[in-house]
Amino acid sequence: MNVLSKYWLGVCLSLLLQGGRCLAFPRIQNLGPQQEQQEHWYAIRAAGEGDNRVIDVMIYGEIGYWGITAAQFVSDLKALDDGVSRIRVSIATIGGDLMDGIAIHNALRDLGERCEGRIVGACYSAGTLAISGAHRVTMAENGLYMIHNPNIGWLQDVESADLRAYADLLDKTLELMVSCYKHRPLALSDEELLAKIKATTWMTASEAKDFGFVDEVLVGVEVKAALGNVKILNRYQDVPEQARALIANDLPTEEQEDLAPPEEPDPVALAAQMAAECAAAGLSNVTGVLIKATGLKSLAAVKEAVVKAKAVKDVCLLAKLPGEAEAFIEAGLDADAVRVKLFDKIVAANSRVELDNKPPLEDHLPAPTKTIDPGDIYARRRAIASKGERA
Repeated sequence: MNVLSKYWLGVCLSLLLQGGRCLAFPRIQNLGPQQEQQEHWYAIRAAGEGDNRVIDVMIYGEIGYWGITAAQFVSDLKALDDGVSRIRVSIATIGGDLMDGIAIHNALRDLGERCEGRIVGACYSAGTLAISGAHRVTMAENGLYMIHNPNIGWLQDVESADLRAYADLLDKTLELMVSCYKHRPLALSDEELLAKIKATTWMTASEAKDFGFVDEVLVGVEVKAALGNVKILNRYQDVPEQARALIANDLPTEEQEDLAPPEEPDPVALAAQMAAECAAAGLSNVTGVLIKATGLKSLAAVKEAVVKAKAVKDVCLLAKLPGEAEAFIEAGLDADAVRVKLFDKIVAANSRVELDNKPPLEDHLPAPTKTIDPGDIYARRRAIASKGERA
């Protein structure tokens, strides 16, 4: 069962448990007003080749609809994952949607031993569910970890029967949360884990390690701020000052990321890749042009150049002017610019054509009729009349 199937199975389970009633899905709710959650930073990229290839994922911000959704995460990861590369997921989040957190958890869990989770700051709520799917979890020594009960942050125009149904649904989602945390080698019984969830428990890195939520505390790693606003924490009781200190509005910059430096691109390998991509797209005649245009800076640049050239070629074929494609590609034009050029060229060519407005001749015209001579008719009548007189 793939990740998206697991996600929808959880959604369907929630509905079926309520007899098919359409209820709002519970969120691990720890968010302020929407305008306070507009800043998010998310990136996924690969570096290195062969055995040294690593896929780095950075999630800084809310998990779910207002931030990084599970669907986006799964799609982006699938586009880069070759099935063998190591994957490092760095996270600093105040939480978000429960079901998105579970879906990301399942995605990381399916990666097996290749996946390492890194808590580089605040990891609250749905974020703790997501990162628990990693095979190994490390945490910055001055980070903070928080788990709590699921809750629905918006309820309006509901009746008592609806409230009872929501309560039952929240109890079921709590069971889903427990199953996620138990993927970790916890030093807690089920009863102890439930007690900590219901009590809204804040943990330092060392405490999270002692309880088994993380495997290692990283000393000397610069902590990253979770995106949000300190008002978000006001909905909780007994919030430690350390948690407030980790909440900031500043986005991390790429220069701040603790990532392995990208390796220099191999021009020989990229040239071979360009040749293969061009051959597959029927663009072998412009391979040299595209190599020069891209400078073989990266694999992404190679692929982008081939896609752009293929679009230009397709436009020329559609206009029945395939011979124009090479010049347009060499000039660096995109498909839109080529459409304009070809339109002007076709119009200019048509203006030199002499138009004949006479209707075309039919292929099979009727044989011309014999010309009638009035004198001949008159002579025949006289001959007939004279014969009658002699009778």
